[in-house]
Amino acid sequence: MRILLSGSSGLIGRSLAAFLETQGHTVIPLVRRAQEGSVFWDPAPPDFRAEDFEGFDAVIHLAGENIASRWSKAKKKRLVESRCRDTAVLAQILLKLKQPPKIVIAASAVGFYGDRGEEVLTERSAKGVGFLSDLCAEWEAATEILKPRMRVAHTRFGPVLSPEGGALKKMVSAFRWGFGGKLGTGRQFFCWVALEDVVGAIAHILATPELSGPVNVVAPHAVTQGAFTKSLAKQLHRPAFFSFPAPILKFLLGEMAEEMLLASAHAIPERLLETGYRFRYPLLENYLKQLF
Repeated sequence: MRILLSGSSGLIGRSLAAFLETQGHTVIPLVRRAQEGSVFWDPAPPDFRAEDFEGFDAVIHLAGENIASRWSKAKKKRLVESRCRDTAVLAQILLKLKQPPKIVIAASAVGFYGDRGEEVLTERSAKGVGFLSDLCAEWEAATEILKPRMRVAHTRFGPVLSPEGGALKKMVSAFRWGFGGKLGTGRQFFCWVALEDVVGAIAHILATPELSGPVNVVAPHAVTQGAFTKSLAKQLHRPAFFSFPAPILKFLLGEMAEEMLLASAHAIPERLLETGYRFRYPLLENYLKQLF
């Protein structure tokens, strides 16, 4: 397959591109700085050559502003623009092609479900409440116009764990210095997923014609945030005495803490399991043992 990939320099994009190329696919990065062997575009104001987008078998759209920091008004604006506006521009480009892709995989997140306590959430579960939930819903809606012409899947990612970067790398550093601990009550569900399974799930979606619409990309066995803290501390042979009360987290990080660190979403990967995807790391403890 000839695949156009945005976000190719990110944590997921780097691993995904390398894996797909080992499988014999040709991966072309979609970038904002023109460079050899890539497709250039700038969504605002739109600057691109439509002919550069012709002839791809698949488009995987992962690019977006980093969400893991305090949400000021300016930050929220960048989050909406980089996800919703840019995805809508890309969808308009693809819609008008003479040779459109057969499939578009567009990133989303389990933040779609909002704070739902212990409720088990599948792809059929309703949207939640809050900025993050609204953002994910609008993000997914941006590709709605493509569905009559091609298969569209939305990968609702949980927190992606990898020693190469992201949240886990920061957490390991804190734990090794003895500053590990639970967030809030620690009873909120943490629907993690290993980077290897993110890559595997995307490859599975590419190869599985019946997969379209939302797809939860999370490990089949979620844990509470407190259980995650204990498991990580155990594997690193470090204490986890600290506790970060919700009021302190909200004071330091505002709305982001409330909707990302303290919210509970017990999502399960129903569609992946139904279509035969076999997780490499279904259990958190096994994954952490392999790492450390």
